[in-house]
Amino acid sequence: MTDERPQAPPSGEEIHLPGPTILPFVMAIGISCAVIGTTITWYLSILGVIIFLVTLLMWIRDTRRDISELPEDHSAH
Repeated sequence: MTDERPQAPPSGEEIHLPGPTILPFVMAIGISCAVIGTTITWYLSILGVIIFLVTLLMWIRDTRRDISELPEDHSAH
């Protein structure tokens, strides 16, 4: 009786993790300013919406760049 365990097959493709970014934190600040500005002053709301939209566009741009750098062929290692 041997104590052999079946080996797991090798993974099919590498896992891609995005790099660290401060954009979600800045976006949350923008959303908070927009919400707080609804009760304090509309200038703060406008500033919050501008911060939110700029960080949203930057985050989308970074994500598109990361995705474009991934290999097209999923079987390539």
